[in-house]
Amino acid sequence: MLLHLSTWQEVEAYLQQSQGIILPIGSTEQHGPTGLIGTDAICAEAIARGVGEATHAIVGPTINVGMALHHTGFPGTISLRPSTMIQLVRDYVTSLAKAGFTKFYFINGHGGNIATLKAAFSEAYAHLEDLQIPNAHKVQCHLANWFMCSSVYKLAKELYGDQEGSHATPSEVAVTQYVYPEAIKQAPLSTEVGSGHRIYGATDFRQKYPDGRMGSNPALATPEHGQQFYELAVKELSQGYLEFLGN
Repeated sequence: MLLHLSTWQEVEAYLQQSQGIILPIGSTEQHGPTGLIGTDAICAEAIARGVGEATHAIVGPTINVGMALHHTGFPGTISLRPSTMIQLVRDYVTSLAKAGFTKFYFINGHGGNIATLKAAFSEAYAHLEDLQIPNAHKVQCHLANWFMCSSVYKLAKELYGDQEGSHATPSEVAVTQYVYPEAIKQAPLSTEVGSGHRIYGATDFRQKYPDGRMGSNPALATPEHGQQFYELAVKELSQGYLEFLGN
């Protein structure tokens, strides 16, 4: 059940049965010469919809833009400042909490969002208490990073070893290939790829990682691999969501 394809009456009826909602969040940022700029949001959205179908949960609209300031040295990247993202997430949670939702399961596709999301959750709890919303004390937010699922991590290591890297990875590129086979990109990739450097500002990032990859070889990705990653993530996160509802 997708929130944006539902009516308010359908949402009201859903809330009689469950107060849980799944919120996919990603980023709009460069992913190397062959990775789609929307990779992080595409993966999060597809997996979130799969989890929603498996658990009969409502899935909110995807937050497509995240915290990607260090990628803004590459054309096409769009980023929120951490402070902006905190307010955005707080307002999402506040609006839905007022309607009666109390369990917010964020399926995240971008590592750069993690710190800001955790801060946003703390801001949201305090804000709801300040507003004296009746169910404020029941509101809980959970962060689930699909790429950190144990089953996903294990398969990535089996398929790619050290060439998985940490950005523009073959695993995430494979998922986008599975979801959008018509958008598969081909481009020459240098054998040398930046790896292991600390992340600072956008200019420094592009100097250290000139083609946008971080130790990865996305040429290893296939749509078939993507389907495997998708199915593993949906299975593991579906179990995680149901456990979260029961806590």
